Amino acid sequence: MNETTARVPILSDALIRRKLRRMAWQIWEHNSERASITLIGISDNGSFVAEKLAEHLNAIAPIQVRLLRLDINPAAPIPNGIRLSGTIEDPSLVLVDDVANTGRTLLYALRPLMEAQPEKILIAVLVERKHKSFPVAPDIIGQSVATTLQEHIHVSRKDGLIEAYLE
Repeated sequence: MNETTARVPILSDALIRRKLRRMAWQIWEHNSERASITLIGISDNGSFVAEKLAEHLNAIAPIQVRLLRLDINPAAPIPNGIRLSGTIEDPSLVLVDDVANTGRTLLYALRPLMEAQPEKILIAVLVERKHKSFPVAPDIIGQSVATTLQEHIHVSRKDGLIEAYLE
């Protein structure tokens, strides 16, 4: 591997698990007056992160957590590239993704959520990249990383472990 393709670890499995627990507490703090919330994970890794957040929320809070999956084609999100796995019933939503790179995917993902006219939407990401091209600011962040425009952040799941790295 040359220097431009080297993987630089950002978050280990153990650190990610601690960050997810902290993020779940933050979600609970923002929704402690609610009986239920819906976590909407952006496929695929965002859905995984949402599932883990739901597990932590179920362990720490007396709140009903509903999970939905949002499938989006980042290359062509409009007109038919966004699909939600169910209907939105809760007035409080949390849009979840693994990495906020440019902000484009998160911005397009908000569109179908706004059609449901929720009272509140939070955005939660495991890793936020500082260089965004679109004006989307996550509310709950596991780790914020300053990168160059050429660098990319990836979240990898393998053999039950999850890690984040810079490439």
